[in-house]
Amino acid sequence: MLFLKIRNMKTDSFFLFLIILLSIGIGYMFGSNKLGTSNSQPITNSNVQKLNTLVSYLANDYVDKINTDSLVGVVIKSIVNELDPHSVYIPEIQQQSLSESMQGNFMGIGVSFFMVQDTIAVVRVLKEGPSEKAGLRSGDRILILDQDTLYQKNLSSADIISKLKGSSVAPIQLSVYRKKSDSIFIFNFSRGPVPLPSVSSSYMINDETGYIKINRFSQTTYTEFSIALQSLVNQEIQHLILDLRGNPGGYLLPAKQIADDFLSNQKPIVIVESNNGIRERTVASSMGLFEKGSLFVLVDENSASASEVIAGAIQDNDRGLIIGRRTFGKGLVQQQMPLGGGDQIRLTTARYYTPTGRSIQRPYDASNRDAYYTEVQERYTTGEMKDETQIPVNDSLVFTTPKGRKVFGGGGVSPDLYISSKDSPEEMWNNYFLRSNVLNNFIFLEMDSNPKKYNFKNSAQFFNEPLPYKEDFIEAFKTYCAENSFPIEINDKNEAIFLNSAKAFIAIQLFDENLYNRIVNQKDPFIQKVLGTIDGS
Repeated sequence: MLFLKIRNMKTDSFFLFLIILLSIGIGYMFGSNKLGTSNSQPITNSNVQKLNTLVSYLANDYVDKINTDSLVGVVIKSIVNELDPHSVYIPEIQQQSLSESMQGNFMGIGVSFFMVQDTIAVVRVLKEGPSEKAGLRSGDRILILDQDTLYQKNLSSADIISKLKGSSVAPIQLSVYRKKSDSIFIFNFSRGPVPLPSVSSSYMINDETGYIKINRFSQTTYTEFSIALQSLVNQEIQHLILDLRGNPGGYLLPAKQIADDFLSNQKPIVIVESNNGIRERTVASSMGLFEKGSLFVLVDENSASASEVIAGAIQDNDRGLIIGRRTFGKGLVQQQMPLGGGDQIRLTTARYYTPTGRSIQRPYDASNRDAYYTEVQERYTTGEMKDETQIPVNDSLVFTTPKGRKVFGGGGVSPDLYISSKDSPEEMWNNYFLRSNVLNNFIFLEMDSNPKKYNFKNSAQFFNEPLPYKEDFIEAFKTYCAENSFPIEINDKNEAIFLNSAKAFIAIQLFDENLYNRIVNQKDPFIQKVLGTIDGS
């Protein structure tokens, strides 16, 4: 739906829209996982009384009937918008989805889907969810939920999600059409918890090098991470790549715990300064899982907050190399507090500093949030994305690591090894689509129409063999884009990216996200830079 609405946008407008979407996520996710623990007492004064009186007048005396609840929400949002860019008002309607993302699971049946000819088509059955246990498969069409017909009703995605999700554990019945066998199946099971993993990938790149990717920092992140790291340590890794690219942050605690696994006893991790000026300094224990091997942390312009805590701790302790591009630059800590009626406010209550004492929070004008979030796009305009010498440096905010290296505060974590982005905005926009739901949707339709062509025995076979029907894929995708007015071009410059992305999306639909990342990483310049550094090239 999103792509249908924005497909006609010009390149600059679309790219701006994309950056804002990503940055809003950064604003939502960071801070304490303790909700409503503020010690503040309600303030009663004449100004607050004025607001109460005004709402009372509007509710009882205004000539037209108005929704005072909605009006109060507008007032709260306006007040919060006068604060820093990361303080956010969260209405009740948004609270559930945000809570699910941060708690690491949701209640439902556990499928991702596309609408195909106004019918729910299962794209992927989520691991360890009720649907996987019941036996649903990719490609199944969900026709009826209990007695509720779900096809050919012009239901929105939100309508469908509300029907498939839910906290009730009462038994449900799904009527499903399986195209591959041209049969109707009836599944009886109950909704249940569906994991939302934050560690999306963990595997051995070669005999000595392990890889872990973290998408966000939720309540379950450290448990997921420690299991993944322990498995790699058991395989005797000498080098570890920790991928935090695109990670907007989340809870502070798992970031501290992960940094602790890399740092030796009593090494500083992070300093948090509350609104009363009191500083809390966190140091590492002696129980780290990977304190000796070489460590490489991948970051980019959308790595924020908790991701920057880890990157700053590793860099300031000279523990490993930060590789990629300058991070987002968020050094503010939020705490989520209830407002009543299900509404919440995520309020900035502290600042954090890296072990050397530097703040990586970018300057901001509270009255111009758009400028703050679009600063990432401006890095293309200033030339920073292509040339690391264009990274702004504030000489008054220079700090020194234990080994004498200079590091700077005031705007993100600058990498030790820089990976430039040489693509033009148009090329980036094009390549973004090749990693998006546009291609994912095409892959589903292609495999759904020709299931016998994509019958692979196992993930190992699929990973090791080249993508079949390469020319057919390219021509079919060009036709698909033309029919849907998607302004995407496949040419000699991006054909390899297209084929790699196509294979990756087949992997995630047939197998899992771990295989998706393994395939994508084969063409990844960040990974290649790390491997070249390890080899000394």
